[in-house]
Amino acid sequence: MSVERLDFLFPFFVLGYGAVVTLVLHMPIMAKAEEMFPQEWVEQLRGHRWLALACLVIGGLWSLQNIWFVW
Repeated sequence: MSVERLDFLFPFFVLGYGAVVTLVLHMPIMAKAEEMFPQEWVEQLRGHRWLALACLVIGGLWSLQNIWFVW
């Protein structure tokens, strides 16, 4: 895989991370996960909330920019 290809795909990975973590944190099943998983894991996931929101916004804009300039 070339560097140019990785440079094109990276914003989509950032967007994907932000979307998945934000979606998981805002789902009703999160209450069930709090009971099943150790408290440290839940707190670590919640600690990534702002990072996930930033990745969602920045990755979305960055991906749109890549699509705009390539097409």
